Amino acid sequence: MSLYQQILTCKTKGVKLLAILLDPDKLVVENLSNLILKINQSPATHIFIGGSSFDGNHLDELIIQLKAQINLPFLLFPGNPSQISKEAHGILFLTLLSGRNPDYLIEHQVNAVPIIKKTNLEVISTGYILIESGNETAVERVSQTKPLDRNNHQYALQTAQAGEFIGNKLIYLEAGSGAKLSVPKEMISLVSQNIKVPLIVGGGIRSKQEIESAYNAGADIVVIGTAFENDINFFNEC
Repeated sequence: MSLYQQILTCKTKGVKLLAILLDPDKLVVENLSNLILKINQSPATHIFIGGSSFDGNHLDELIIQLKAQINLPFLLFPGNPSQISKEAHGILFLTLLSGRNPDYLIEHQVNAVPIIKKTNLEVISTGYILIESGNETAVERVSQTKPLDRNNHQYALQTAQAGEFIGNKLIYLEAGSGAKLSVPKEMISLVSQNIKVPLIVGGGIRSKQEIESAYNAGADIVVIGTAFENDINFFNEC
């Protein structure tokens, strides 16, 4: 069964998924043992790996080391084509639907094709929607695009539905790395009730309670990045 089919099956059965997002810029191959232990003790179901500005250096080696000791699917979450590794299991093929920078709407995707074609990565088309979060995030800065108004839930829904109509297999509502505010629960609920594809929610989630709140609002996959990055005992202490 493909990774995407597994996600769809979980959505159908109401099984909620949890992804830990690892920024390779902040990982050192020689210092992974404690991180690996904590991931294996966590309720994570997937590993997302990527960052807004990572240059791709040592990515293959990182994933090889992590995969050897973590029995979870590894999905690339690339900020640009340099962040593609044949060692992962799949790739979230992102289109930044909330922005109007052509590099993130089509140019990076076109440049990624020759690289992906040389791998066996499962490609999952993902509509990526950045939501205003109270401060400028790395995604906003690097992509030079503005997030959607966090109070305009209807426009966020229309953007998600446009992605679904285009053919995106996943919709990702993202407050951004280090966000002050997470995606509003009312927005999650509105979007989840009006799209058929699985919904990913991430950014600004700092506790188990917030994870559960996102699930209850309709998220199929919740992503934890900065909170786990700052405290790898996150799942033990919250």
